[in-house]
Amino acid sequence: MAKTPGERLSIPALCLMQAEADEENLSQRVLAFSAVVVDSLDTMAAVSVGTMIRDGYGGPDTCHALYCALPRPEFTGMSILLTGNEDAYPPGVVTVDIDSLGMLGFH
Repeated sequence: MAKTPGERLSIPALCLMQAEADEENLSQRVLAFSAVVVDSLDTMAAVSVGTMIRDGYGGPDTCHALYCALPRPEFTGMSILLTGNEDAYPPGVVTVDIDSLGMLGFH
């Protein structure tokens, strides 16, 4: 992110919550990047994420990431989920391992 000005990384709030629960101060390190924006859990997102959880698509963080990857008027680009667990998402969702060499700045 530091090497690609103008790019934006949206982090679903529930993913940020889970990351902080798993590792102390991780959220502070992530939020230090200027290109990071947190995608909040508004009313529509809460209902949709709750439905996805009930329907068996995963836990709160996985389902919030799925919701954020859906097409929305405010974001016309292609959503790619950076994740440490690509198998958590259903077929058809574009995922990239966040620990892959390209994500670390190596080619």
